[in-house]
Amino acid sequence: MNTAGNAATAAVNRFGLGAKPGELASVRDPREWLLAQVSRGPDGGPFFAGLPSSLDYLREEAQLAMTRREIKQGGRRAFLFGAMQAAPPDDGDANAEALKRALQPYREEERQQLLAEAAARYRVAVTTDTPFVERLVHFWSNHFAVSVDKHPARLLAAPMEREAIRPHVTGRFADMLLAVETHPAMLLYLDNARSVGPNSPLGRRIQARLARKGDADEGKAGGLNENLGREVMELHTVGVNAGYTQADVTEFSRALTGWSIPFPRDFANGNVPASAFVFRVNAHEPGSRRVMGRTFSEGGFEQGRAILAFLARQPATAKHLSLQLARHFVSDDPPPSLVERMARSYLDHDTDLAAVYRTLVESPEAWGGAARKFRTPQDFVIASLRAAQIDVGDRPQPVLGLLMNMGEPLFDPRSPAGFPDSSANWIDPDALWKRVQAAEALSARVAELNTQPFALAQDILGPLLDEDTAQAIRRAESTRQAHATLFACPAFQWRA
Repeated sequence: MNTAGNAATAAVNRFGLGAKPGELASVRDPREWLLAQVSRGPDGGPFFAGLPSSLDYLREEAQLAMTRREIKQGGRRAFLFGAMQAAPPDDGDANAEALKRALQPYREEERQQLLAEAAARYRVAVTTDTPFVERLVHFWSNHFAVSVDKHPARLLAAPMEREAIRPHVTGRFADMLLAVETHPAMLLYLDNARSVGPNSPLGRRIQARLARKGDADEGKAGGLNENLGREVMELHTVGVNAGYTQADVTEFSRALTGWSIPFPRDFANGNVPASAFVFRVNAHEPGSRRVMGRTFSEGGFEQGRAILAFLARQPATAKHLSLQLARHFVSDDPPPSLVERMARSYLDHDTDLAAVYRTLVESPEAWGGAARKFRTPQDFVIASLRAAQIDVGDRPQPVLGLLMNMGEPLFDPRSPAGFPDSSANWIDPDALWKRVQAAEALSARVAELNTQPFALAQDILGPLLDEDTAQAIRRAESTRQAHATLFACPAFQWRA
């Protein structure tokens, strides 16, 4: 395989999303090309226009909950439950069937909304002229992973990327962190929406109720949940090796009690909450909190925000984030000197991510011969779509099917740690065979566009096009086979 790319191929493939036709040839100054994108910021506004907000989705979920409750209680409202009129109220089978029928429109609407979110995301990725920034959006979305296999967060993962990550992708990490941790997707995914301080007014009422039932439990009566506090520290900020303790996690989690979302009852009687984030003071654990050696005074919501700001500015956070960024953009084992330089920039510029990106782009280690990354399934699919300029349109199902088959389904890593970023996780024989199958499926779409495969290969790969691949494309028995050869060739599998 030919790995002798140049700075332009690295900028377009490793920092970007893969070359569009003509893009590689247009990059005169690779570093300046990347930094200009950071100055410009994220793309895609028109594609996202009209998509529901998180608050819209929560309102729909509230309506769904009301529908489910009324049917289960034997409601007779004709516009919702006309199918139940002939069934006796205590007929369990009929009630279940009526519930299924009444919920079907909601389920279909949910499916269409998920497809619309996916279509917008991939249409931006295919068409954007700021692919470096778009890759950064995807990087941070995976860093703050929300997995849609957990149903309460199913409709909210994509809005979190739109609402909490895109606006801050070239701003300060401290601001992105606050936006993410107060987003309903994260609050639901990590179970903080109903976390209650044991000594809060609500916690004491729960404790009293349990005591009356003879089931008092000081440790659980308030319903404290530590998932969000733990993952913020372990994954989102300082990292698992930062020296924090279980007591730090518990104290931080107590500070986060009351960080919640509008519940269905908040939408009752036509009410529309002002925000998708709600601070429930009655659920907040009173008192000061001590986290990683610093004491934070009692202050309601401001206490948790102060701890987040403190964590965002820790040297351990600077190192943790810089290592992840360098690992994503340079190599699986990036040079420590590069990581250290990025971490210093992060701290010197008060968590300003644009400064960190600038340090990354301007560092010689980011452009060395050993700097390359194996494309993940999402990278591979997006690079293929960009190369052939395949319009996803409003039917992203084929793309979603490819990602599912290749092991990287959209917003579904099944773990708060997100999808892995090292080559070893994507390069086993079964994964490579599925990649070949994906190349064949994509080639069918390219053939419809009447693209000349060899010219496309030269345009997309540039100096990475080796003679073996060139001959295989020339000798292909059909245009479709030639395009499949391009997408399956070794050079196309690497961001180099």
